[in-house]
Amino acid sequence: MSDDDWYGPDAATFGDRMAGAREQAGMSQAQLARRLGVKKGTIVAWEEDRSDPRANRLQMMSGLLNVSIIWLLTGEGDGPEPPQPEDPQSVGLAELAAELRELRSQMRANAEHAARIEKRLRTLMQEG
Repeated sequence: MSDDDWYGPDAATFGDRMAGAREQAGMSQAQLARRLGVKKGTIVAWEEDRSDPRANRLQMMSGLLNVSIIWLLTGEGDGPEPPQPEDPQSVGLAELAAELRELRSQMRANAEHAARIEKRLRTLMQEG
C-alpha cells in the first residue's frame, strides 16, 4: 500500500480517518466533543463507526480538524499526512528520560521524608 492511500476507502473507515485527523490536530476525544457540543461517547461511537455525525457536525468537525468533508467521508482530497513510523531508538530514549525524571522526583521526595523523620527522632531523643 502506498502512502497516498493510507486513509483511502480500502484501508480506512470514516471513524479511522476521523480519529487520525483528531490525533494529528492534537485533540483528545473529550476536547473534540466539547468543541462540537456533543458527548465524548458520541465521538467514540463515530470513531468506532457505530454511528455517523449529522451534516452540521461533520462540517464543524472538518473545520476543527483542518480536513475536507470529502476526505473524512471518502479519504480523497485534503487530509492530514499519513502517520510516519517512529524511530524505535528515539522512543526508547524518551521513555528512559521520563523514567529518570520520575526516579529523581521520587528520590527528592524520599530525601525530604527522611529529613522529617530525622528531625522527629532528634526531638524525641532530646526530650528523653
